[in-house]
Parts: sequence; structure tokens; C-alpha cells
Amino acid sequence: MTVTSSAPSTGDSVPDTVPARWAPDLADSNHTAEVTKHLDNVLPALESLRSQSGRLAGWGTELAKRLLAGQRLLAAGNGGSAAEAQHLTAELVGRFDDERAPFSAISLHAESSAVTALSNDYGYEEVFARQVRAHGRAGDVLLLLSTSGRSPNLLKAVRAAKERGITTWALTGAGPNPLADSCDQAVTVEAISANAQEGHLIAIHAVCRAFDAEVAKRAGSGPHSYGARQP
Repeated sequence: MTVTSSAPSTGDSVPDTVPARWAPDLADSNHTAEVTKHLDNVLPALESLRSQSGRLAGWGTELAKRLLAGQRLLAAGNGGSAAEAQHLTAELVGRFDDERAPFSAISLHAESSAVTALSNDYGYEEVFARQVRAHGRAGDVLLLLSTSGRSPNLLKAVRAAKERGITTWALTGAGPNPLADSCDQAVTVEAISANAQEGHLIAIHAVCRAFDAEVAKRAGSGPHSYGARQP
């Protein structure tokens, strides 16, 4: 059996039909059970976050206070967690929902030249720690994301942050784990790795929601001048 393509032919090398196996009937897929299982596994992640909603709200509020005072957020992760760290910093430099001022937030993995130079010269385990020493100041916040909570480069970043008086937060998968234990505060998502990572995005948006609410509250309390970044 073949399925006729509606696309115009551009030459003899391009067939006008494709095998039926390339265009399966998605309704007849036998992988629905796997998809349903994956979606069901999101629920424990959500419940885990719900039980820590107070901490997430506290992070958003505290982050607003510090960034309004001129402090900075540094964020880091590896792989998918790096993408989520950058998602958070983009929300702060840009905006989440309503229009507001931009705030200083840096994803430590995002500058490819620095990351590759540091990895080459000092080893990948030092790639975030050295940037923390370069960009961080006392009173800043370092947020580290990891589903395993065991990445050596993140653990070294925590130590570098503590040396400089930087507050450390961890967003991890199931606890206990070394990263959650070493940071000042942690939110652990009690779920398997993929679902924990999905939970991290929800947690990031929850923090942004609280952050924006605190910024709006302080803006509504009277004239406000944003704090200057200290050298």
C-alpha cells in the first residue's frame, strides 16, 4: 500500500508516493499507554511542587527584593537544565506577564566563548565556579538546576558562591542529593528525571509569578528607584 503525496514533483529523483509505514494512522498507535503513563507521572511532580509552594513564593519575593536593590541572579545547569536556567534569566531580563523594568540575570552557560575557554583551560568542573567568582557579588543569588543533584561543576559553583557571600538555591530532582544538601535552600521535585525537569519549568514560572507580584507591590507603594549595581 502507498500514500499519494500532494506535493508537486520536482524531478525524477523525488517520488510522488511514500510507503504507508511513513504515514501511519496516529489514532491506531500502540504507544498511547506509554504516553498516558508519562502524563500520569507528571502528577507526582506537581504534588511535590504544591507541597513546597511556600518556598517557591519566598524565592520569588526574596529575588525581587534583591534585584530591586541592585543585586543579580546567576543561574546554571547542564543540558536541559541549562535551557531552563536560561529560560528563567530571559524572563527576568525581559518580562514574564506584565510590562516592567528589566533586571540583571545571567545564565552562566550561555556565553559559548567563555564556556569553551574555561573548559579547555581549567576543565569542565570549573566552568561555572570561575564565572561565579567573576560575576558574583555578596548578596547576589545563585540558582542551580539539576535533575540528579550530583553534577560536579554545580557543586563547585556552590563552594565558589559561598566564598563570596552569595546565596545559593537548588532546584533538583528527588532528594536527598548533594546539590540540595549543599545549598542554602532547595526545592526537590520527587519524580523521575524527565518529569522532574518538566516540574522545574513549572517551578520557574511560579517563582516568576511571585517575583512580578512583589515588584508590582513595591512599585505601587510609591516612587521607587532601582538600585545601582555595585562594582
